[in-house]
Amino acid sequence: MTVHPPVTGHCDELQDALGAFRASAHTTARWGERLAEVLPGGGRLLAAGNGGSAAQAQHLTAELVGRYRDDRPAFSAIALHADTSSTTAIANDYGVDAVFARQVRAHGRPGDVLMLLSTSGASANLLSAADAARAAGLHVWALTGPAPNPLMAGSDESLCVEAPTAATVQELHLVAVHMVCAAFDAALESGRRRNPDPRHRGGRGDGR
Repeated sequence: MTVHPPVTGHCDELQDALGAFRASAHTTARWGERLAEVLPGGGRLLAAGNGGSAAQAQHLTAELVGRYRDDRPAFSAIALHADTSSTTAIANDYGVDAVFARQVRAHGRPGDVLMLLSTSGASANLLSAADAARAAGLHVWALTGPAPNPLMAGSDESLCVEAPTAATVQELHLVAVHMVCAAFDAALESGRRRNPDPRHRGGRGDGR
C-alpha cells in the first residue's frame, strides 16, 4: 500500500482511489436508470447511513426531492436517519439495531429501492434494514467500503469502494451519489423524449 504524506497526501490517496472507482460507472448508471423507472411510477427511494454516511444518504435524497442540475419534478426519497423523533423513539423502545428496519417496514412498498451507505459494510442497523427491505419486497443497494463485507452480501446489488480510509470512501460515495443523479436525470429526459405524456410512463397502481 502506498504511504502518503499528511494533509496533501489525502488528495493523492483520493486520486489513487478515484482511478479504480471510475470502473464502477456502469453500476451508478444502472442504478440511476432503475430509479427513473421506479420513482415516476409512484415508487420511493429510502436511504440510510450512520455518521458521515448518513450525510451522504441525505445528500442523495435531497437531490431527488429537490433537483440535481436541471429543473424537473420532485420525487419521493426519504433519508430514514433524518427523522430524529422516530429514530430516537425506536432506539429507545426497540434498540439501536431496529432504527432503520422499523422505518423500512413503515415506509417501504414492494418495488421500492433502499440504498444503504456504510464505509465498513458491517453496521448492524443497516444489516437489519436490508433484511427488512428484502422481506418487504424492496430492492436493496449497498454503497460500501472495500469488499467483501456483510452488507454487500446482504444486498441485491452493491458498489464497494476500494480505498484505505473511511474518509476517502465517503468522498467517493458522494461521487457515486452524483453519478446516480446524473444517470437518473439523463434517463428521465430520454423517457420524456420517447413519450412526452407522463401518464404513459407506467405506475404501480397502488394509489401512493
